[in-house]
Amino acid sequence: MGTALVTGATAGLGLEFVWQLATARHDVVVVARDADRLEQLAAQVRAAAGVRVEVLPADLSVPAELERVAARLAVTGEEAGDDRRPVGLLVNNAGFATAQSFVRGELAVELSALDVMVRAVLVLSHAAAGQMTSRGRGAILNVASVAALTAGGTYAAAKAYVRSFTEGLAVELRGTGVTATVLCPGFVHTEFHDRAGVDMTSVPEIGWLDAPTVVAEALAEVRRGVVISTPSVRYKAASALLRLAPRFAVRAVGKYR
Repeated sequence: MGTALVTGATAGLGLEFVWQLATARHDVVVVARDADRLEQLAAQVRAAAGVRVEVLPADLSVPAELERVAARLAVTGEEAGDDRRPVGLLVNNAGFATAQSFVRGELAVELSALDVMVRAVLVLSHAAAGQMTSRGRGAILNVASVAALTAGGTYAAAKAYVRSFTEGLAVELRGTGVTATVLCPGFVHTEFHDRAGVDMTSVPEIGWLDAPTVVAEALAEVRRGVVISTPSVRYKAASALLRLAPRFAVRAVGKYR
């Protein structure tokens, strides 16, 4: 049993990560903006799984709050009087769709998304990697998307950064006992698109994955040290096609609001 820290823990894939880790007897540190929802989740997980749950409310777009999460990740367990256990698995899951045109949309929204999906991933991965390599064990799981291979606007660009960054981190971590994995799912049945106000009714059912399967496969591949985790055969095939297709063809199907 170890300790995992999950960002974006109260909804979607983050919530599923919390439950699967807790039922596997891992203690969890749950991070999200809504303190009340975090406390409710913590009470439910403690009662159902009997593990330790640490609540850490934070808006990752706010530098001071991001630093509090980074400081938690830096804990090695060697500090006198500090009974917090070192984090052995970081799940950088927090993110959101901007659901706006870049040219006509609000720049503040884009900057907030950049902070949450790029800057926070960088800062938290740095904190976790430092602590984990000093102990010689640990894993970092960054959630990206198949969209990283498309020309789908700033969300796709942020996820492309996460994918490329995680691959580079995995190279640097070789031989340290610490691994880095990037999860690249396709469409997943969560409230992600509804919260962004994105109409997904045109996507056929075959295009959807379910959150429990995505998370279970991701955690299994973390245990195996896989660098790029793409759940399902159909999205593995779609990813291969996107990598091989001429970029003008990829741009031709890019969707900008």
